[in-house]
Amino acid sequence: MKNGLYSIHVQLGDGRDGKGSGILVFKDGVILGGDAYLFYTGKYSAEGSTVRGEVVVNEHTPSLDANPIFAGVEVGIGFSGQFTDTSATLNGTGLVGRNSVIFRATLRRLASAEGMPEFSLQKGVLTSVP
Repeated sequence: MKNGLYSIHVQLGDGRDGKGSGILVFKDGVILGGDAYLFYTGKYSAEGSTVRGEVVVNEHTPSLDANPIFAGVEVGIGFSGQFTDTSATLNGTGLVGRNSVIFRATLRRLASAEGMPEFSLQKGVLTSVP
């Protein structure tokens, strides 16, 4: 998977009503991103045209939705999927309290991340690498 800035569009599965959109940066095994209410941190690996990873989702601003999917709790998500040079399709499962949430996501590469400053994610804390 090429380092870069990606748009993400998520649709819930299992007949559940819900969707969302945001942005993600994939850079050398680290994922960072967010949307209007949530931020995402995680890691990934890619082999051939398959990508696998995990993301932790946290709320930064309370949702005005009467029934938000994540309701302000930290959510761990595992995913896998296929990618090309310009896009990816992912399937994943998030654990929200004791409930599993299944989703499908499409990603589109918007910009290259080559030449970006290096950073490291250690236990949920992002630090720059000198």
